[in-house]
Amino acid sequence: MQINEQIRDREVRVISDSGEQLGIMPTREALKKAEEKNLDLVKIAPTAKPPVCKIMDYGKYRFEKAKREKEARKNQKTVEIKEIRLSLNIDTHDFETKANHAEKFLKAGNKVKVSIRFRGREMAHTDLGLVSMERFAEACREFSNIEKPAKLEGRQMLMFLAPLK
Repeated sequence: MQINEQIRDREVRVISDSGEQLGIMPTREALKKAEEKNLDLVKIAPTAKPPVCKIMDYGKYRFEKAKREKEARKNQKTVEIKEIRLSLNIDTHDFETKANHAEKFLKAGNKVKVSIRFRGREMAHTDLGLVSMERFAEACREFSNIEKPAKLEGRQMLMFLAPLK
């Protein structure tokens, strides 16, 4: 934003600190009015013809803007993606443990990325990986929905689960 002497336009439309329109006037005259009130002249709409400037306390304006942005960031919820890696020939107890971990992540509001990496000759049995993924999705059915179904990407099969609303 341009303030005070940084404004190079010849004429500007001026709005007072109370919000009333003072009309179109030369920049020097607008600067004098702002200085009389011990405030700054701030260009708020540079693309308008003529540009719109407002008489305000620029330091206070910046502080309040930063405060609003901080409040917006505080209210923002970040969703993490947790990864769970399965193997092609996973045992039942290991499978249940991983499903329990996924349940914990999903209940905390995080998304879960389930992956199976195929090594060597396992690439010939990607259908078994798909069965494993479907079994995992079924185990997590009551607290999640499938955001992205299982898909083979190179040597990995990936599936994304999202928590239920």
